[in-house]
Amino acid sequence: MPARSDLETPTAPAPPHLTGGPARLGLWCARHPLVVITLWLVALAAALTGRHAAAPAFSDQVTLPGTQSTAGADLLAAHSPGAGGSSGRVVFHTDNGTVASSTPVNRSVTALSQLPHVTSASAPVVSEDGRTAYTSVRFDIQAKTLGHDYTDQLDRATRPARDAHLEVAYGGDLDQVTRQPANDRAAELVGIAAALLVLVLAFGSILAALLPLVSALVAVGTGLGVVGIVAGTVSFATAAPTLATMIGLGVGIDYALFLTTRFRQDLIDGHDPVTAAARTTAHSGRAVLVAGITVVVAMLSLYACGLTFIGKLGLAASVAVAVTATAAVTLVPAALSLTGRRIDRFALRRPVAETSGDRDGWQRHAARVARHPWRYLCAGTAVLALLALPALSMRLGHVDASADPEGTTSRTAYDLITDARGPGFGPGANAPLTVVVDLGADRSQASRLASTVQHALSSTADVADATTPRPSPDGRLLTATVTPARSPQDATTGTLVTTLVDQTLPDALHGTTARGYVTGTTAAQVDFRDTVQRRLPVIIATVLAAAFLLLTAVFRSLVIPLKAVLLNLATTAASYGVLTAVFQWGWGSGLLGLHEPVPIESYVPMMMFAIVFGLSMDYEIFLLSRIADVWHATADNTRSVGTGLAATGRVISTAALIMTAVFLSFTTSPTVVVKMLALGLAVSVVLDATLVRLVLVPSSMFLLGRSNWWIPAWLDRLLPRLEA
Repeated sequence: MPARSDLETPTAPAPPHLTGGPARLGLWCARHPLVVITLWLVALAAALTGRHAAAPAFSDQVTLPGTQSTAGADLLAAHSPGAGGSSGRVVFHTDNGTVASSTPVNRSVTALSQLPHVTSASAPVVSEDGRTAYTSVRFDIQAKTLGHDYTDQLDRATRPARDAHLEVAYGGDLDQVTRQPANDRAAELVGIAAALLVLVLAFGSILAALLPLVSALVAVGTGLGVVGIVAGTVSFATAAPTLATMIGLGVGIDYALFLTTRFRQDLIDGHDPVTAAARTTAHSGRAVLVAGITVVVAMLSLYACGLTFIGKLGLAASVAVAVTATAAVTLVPAALSLTGRRIDRFALRRPVAETSGDRDGWQRHAARVARHPWRYLCAGTAVLALLALPALSMRLGHVDASADPEGTTSRTAYDLITDARGPGFGPGANAPLTVVVDLGADRSQASRLASTVQHALSSTADVADATTPRPSPDGRLLTATVTPARSPQDATTGTLVTTLVDQTLPDALHGTTARGYVTGTTAAQVDFRDTVQRRLPVIIATVLAAAFLLLTAVFRSLVIPLKAVLLNLATTAASYGVLTAVFQWGWGSGLLGLHEPVPIESYVPMMMFAIVFGLSMDYEIFLLSRIADVWHATADNTRSVGTGLAATGRVISTAALIMTAVFLSFTTSPTVVVKMLALGLAVSVVLDATLVRLVLVPSSMFLLGRSNWWIPAWLDRLLPRLEA
């Protein structure tokens, strides 16, 4: 009788040991592989088609209701419409001669004033040497909503200046228009190539390496399509697709890797492909679901900060993770069942299975840690503390145009204004502040208050220039422009905004009913930074509470979740430290394409905390679930830790290496925020896969012994039963 083909689907009932939702799901997918694969391909095509039809728009526009900068902007819009909206600068420069009273410049300014949504284009401000000039172009809407195609209209308007061989560059808020949409395709290809190389080395088989990669690509493509469809109605930040791709690709490959490794082990142990696929989903698939839920919960917790801009970034990443986790427990088992024993075809070496033997190197490592647990615990903690030290000086802020690549129009405009001399030029001219005074019932005192405010502004430290306040058309407001002495991202500029709001204006208006505000792009960025700093503790508390409850329900212990929370806090702090040293201190920043130190972008620490916490939990869940299985069977601490390390050692090391490679590939992105997130996440993965997994987790488990699994009986009865 001929042997059954791997493509046939058995109809026998599920083996008794394959019970529970994940097992039944895995068995069904394993028995109907072609149906499952077809459904996923249809879902991919539908998602990408839907994304194209939705025509998603991505914007970095941030709303900060209740902040003083927003209040000032609202007053301007209501009482001085010409001063509302946003403004950009068109810079003209020549190395020979002068641009002063230049006919081509004047013609360009006139053409700019006639563009759609432009309310005014100021008379050119000319530098002392006459070689540089700029016009401030004010819009009736936020510049970022104009879209990148608006650049063509700017180019047509400034053609007279270009035809006269003048250099033209766009700065100020126009960088949100002219900046090319981020294209991280090269980074994605590098990450995919690196992941494939690691998979080939780990599995020793071309087919085994391709399966996790292809399934992850299908899942990520579907997830990005869903994000694009949602973005048709909900505005996401411009970094959202990159963030979703980076995280989705990393966890997608890792999840498929965990399942493929377990499947190959079951094949070696003598199970048929369908049963092996079902067993894989029953065990590793359950851990994947718990890990995926942990990441999603951590990302969605970003909404707790009250800033929808940040919450939506978490939502985009959550969609990608949810889709990849779903693919891991459906598409991967189907593909594994269909591939069957052919998975090691095109092998480069003999397949190697995970081991848990007593003579295994992981067991020997566990024994060494068991003999000197305090030594390992103290050494690991000291390393994390040392790495975290720079985080004590971490300064949040906004990365200005000086960090843009050389040759871009925004960087050129920034440098031309910074390098020129004269009123309206210098580094602070790239960070103009608009001071708004609401006169209220003191309109009759407008002239006196204007003089008082102007004197107070000019006398404030780190102010390079302050114009005389002018009344709005209806006489309700006084408005003035303050030019800081330093650049937008300099710490003194942020301090200046705070000083103007908290001291200078209140003192100047003391005894009157008038109120002062500082608005504009730079002031809004300072308010955003301060808002993020105030709400970061809320995010930390929310993520910690959610993770603690989830892990308590999974491992039936209060000690294990507490240790996991503390270890992840330490890992995140160490990642912050490395980020500070590289970007803020400039240690090695040249390797990332940055020519000078920059502050840490305001929302990066908040994003990193949620992402790092979720991803770090992935490895700990896989490791601790194996340790827990052996502990409950043997009550032997040394054996359970050693077996857990042995059973997961190769696969977690491979998964960490893949995720690190994927994240590091995105440090080539032209977007500084993406560079920061990519490097921070790569560092956290390395720390979690080495120091935490190999040193801190085993040493702490040896020291606590049976206490690791302590939980009050009443709480054990109350909590829902989840398994990983």
